[in-house]
Amino acid sequence: MREIELLAHFKAFILSILFAGILFSQTHPDLKIDKALRNGISEIVKQNYRNAEKIFVELDENYPKLPIGKIYLAASLIAESYDYETPFDDERITSLLTEAKNSAEILINNNKQDIWHKYYLALVTGYQAYYEAIKGNLLTAFSIGLNSYNMFDEILEQDSSFQDALIAVGTYKYWKSDKLEFLSWLPFIEDEREVGIKLLERSIKNNSYNSHLAIYSLIWIFIHKKDFNGAKNLTEFALNKFPQSRIFREAYARVYEEIDLNKSIQIYNQVLDSYENLELENRVRVITLKHKIAIQLNKAGRKSQALKICDEILSINDLSKFEYEKLKDRLERVKKMQSEIRR
Repeated sequence: MREIELLAHFKAFILSILFAGILFSQTHPDLKIDKALRNGISEIVKQNYRNAEKIFVELDENYPKLPIGKIYLAASLIAESYDYETPFDDERITSLLTEAKNSAEILINNNKQDIWHKYYLALVTGYQAYYEAIKGNLLTAFSIGLNSYNMFDEILEQDSSFQDALIAVGTYKYWKSDKLEFLSWLPFIEDEREVGIKLLERSIKNNSYNSHLAIYSLIWIFIHKKDFNGAKNLTEFALNKFPQSRIFREAYARVYEEIDLNKSIQIYNQVLDSYENLELENRVRVITLKHKIAIQLNKAGRKSQALKICDEILSINDLSKFEYEKLKDRLERVKKMQSEIRR
């Protein structure tokens, strides 16, 4: 397995315990909140970040004592920076999550039995962990995320119908079992990979708020298992629901690396076009995608085309400090490929 994918799988294992903090369960008892959540989350998935931000700002203004608006406003800001590979608005995101956590703790102190109050605290704690993880602070993320996961485990004991929480449990069970496979001979280590997959499949069928996260998690599990046909079918299902999603389209290109290299190149180019057509410059994402395309061209024997892309990438000499830090390892791999093709 390629070194990059080993790292990706390790991060997936770490992030699996954080998914509990990114999810929302069932139908909120306040139908206005339910509608806002569905609309706002849909806008995030469709990468309409301004629309999502507007929805969650309004939600926070209408329900100032609840932390939910602030949590998902932070989620939208995180998703936007992650998608566009731009610096995080750290001060604003941290402030939103801190205020949300304080609100959740006040609610719990006022009513310790209310499952939604417990849920809000698990949710915001999970988002704090998720934010640390994507900033690269994996040890901190793991510690905070485990707290969130344990909170969700307690919630599930109180109410097992929180379908979206089962996404976290399913993802966690699969990756934990996979990474601890070498200890499977021990009597207290169970192989729960199939259990995890079934939980994810169940959550997708129930079409919960965040079923897209279950789909995305399951796609990468199928890729890891080398079930590329299953990954292909599931990604096509996702793209039927979210045709403009770059995340799912890029996953689709990854699946086709194992099925049809030329089609993989075509799909990667579609993702690349979506970034190049944005008003906001996204050189980190553009260079990343061009490198992925060059890799597939090289594997397909189209070496002159791959070399041309490598030369194009390495001709860029005005990267900002932020861009260079994001790309420095990739640029070394581009140089290596360029050298190997020229031999």
